[in-house]
Formats: sequence, C-alpha cells, structure tokens
Amino acid sequence: GKLPAGVTAKDIALAIIGKIGTAGGTGHVIEYAGEAIRDLSMEGRMTLCNMSIEGGARAGLIAPDEKTFAYLKDRPKAPKGAAWDQAVAYWSKLKTDDGAKFDTVVKLDAASLPPIVTWGTSPEDVITIEGTVPTPADAPNEAKKTAIARALDYMGLKGGEKITDVKIDRAFIGSCTNGRIEDLRAAAAVAKGKKVASHVNAMVVPGSGLVKEQAEAEGLDKIFIEAGFEWREPGCSMCLAMNPDKLAPGERCASTSNRNFEGRQGFRGRTHLVSPAMAAAAAIAGHFVDVRKI
Repeated sequence: GKLPAGVTAKDIALAIIGKIGTAGGTGHVIEYAGEAIRDLSMEGRMTLCNMSIEGGARAGLIAPDEKTFAYLKDRPKAPKGAAWDQAVAYWSKLKTDDGAKFDTVVKLDAASLPPIVTWGTSPEDVITIEGTVPTPADAPNEAKKTAIARALDYMGLKGGEKITDVKIDRAFIGSCTNGRIEDLRAAAAVAKGKKVASHVNAMVVPGSGLVKEQAEAEGLDKIFIEAGFEWREPGCSMCLAMNPDKLAPGERCASTSNRNFEGRQGFRGRTHLVSPAMAAAAAIAGHFVDVRKI
C-alpha cells in the first residue's frame, strides 16, 4: 500500500529491522519491492538501502525504474547521448526474474504503518509512536529477557512507559541515513514557525557540501536557525560522537542516524532512532510526539 502522511522510508527500514532483527539479513542481500517502494523518491530509497546493513545484510537493492533514470539523467558523471541510451537499456535489465525464489520473504503493510521509534540499544528495538516500552516479561525467551532488562537499565526507561512521555535532551538531524535535501525539507516543514523546547539542544548537519548549498539556497537554514536549531557544517557529526558533537552521560537524543548502540553518540549517551520529521517534532515538543498530529 501507500505510506500515510508523516511516515517515511526511515520508518519502513526500522519496521523491517524490528521484524527480522539485526541478524535477519546476515549473509544475504535484501531486495525491496512493492507499491510503497515504487512510490519512494530516490532519496527515500537511499535511506532504505542504507539501513539494510543494520538488519545484517551485505547490501540492499531496489530495481531501477523510470524514477531512477530521471534522477541520474544529466548528472555530471552520467553517460551522455547514445551512451545514455545504452546505459538505460542495460540498467532496465537489472531486475529480478519472474518466478525467482527468495530465501526469505518479509511483507509489510505500508498503508497502516505509523511512525517508528527505537527504545533500546539495537536498531531492532522498535515500537510505534503510539506504543509503550516493553518489559522483560514480554520477552519470548531468557536471552531476550536479559537483553531487554539490560537495555532498559542503560536507556533509563521503565517497561510499560509510553514513548510519548519520554523527554529528550538533544536532537540530531543528519548522517548518511537522513542528511539529504529531502530530509532537511521534511524537518524544516515541521520546524517552520515553531521553537525548539527550552531544555533541548538541537542541531542540523547536512550530509554534504552540495546539500548544504542547496538547503541554504532554499532558505532552510534560516527556518532552522529561527526555530532554535544549530545549523552546522556537513559531516558525520553526532552520528558517531565525532569531535565535540557528542552526548554527555545520561543525555537522551532523538537522532536520524542509523545506529543506537551503547555509547554510539557518546559515553553513556542514550540514542533513539527516528525520521527527520519525528526528530524535529521531538525537538520542538521536548519529548517524543506523533508528527502526524502536529
């Protein structure tokens, strides 16, 4: 089905990882297909494929289509003239054969998918924005029960707690997962005319110099700055606690990056993975909130 408003490729990625686990794709390549995938922009597809490694896969792929070709056409390094036509003819063949057999098939109803938030210390620790943090008693086995208890302790959460009641200290919008121009536009649309909560430090880090230039040409930087976000230089930044861009012990961050391991964003830092719009909404509200309702 079609993704509802406020739900993105990041939510698809997190929902799939929640289903298969971080080892679900080990030794495999994940191919994404279906109506929701066809409807994704190229940048959304990049986000989805980027997150494949978090599900254990060696790579993620989506069959090229007219949207792919339109994105590539006239790019500086794209073939020109007859070479372009030859390239498109070849690329058009890069699709799964009819009747192909897969090792595993995972189905997701995109039309009913809500925004997703991670609660624990693994990308597979996901709940919907309408959900509650799990308890060890919810676990199917002893190993998972131990893992949930450890994650709850590290994250400073209580089982049964509504995720919308969880306050944040920091918000990070950026990274190779969600630092593209489309991501910044989505976050800016939420932030426009609003203010970051007084207790929250929020930063926006474009994924590249070209993205930064385009965002500034569109005035997105001004929207963020007026809302109280820091507008930073391109780079990895807080995704992996680079240089001073890190969480202090115990700080909680709504992050658009791809990993929420213990200490990933700083010693004893607590990371929750979300989409750019969800991160912006959390920064403004001061806690996790359903972006569909603002």
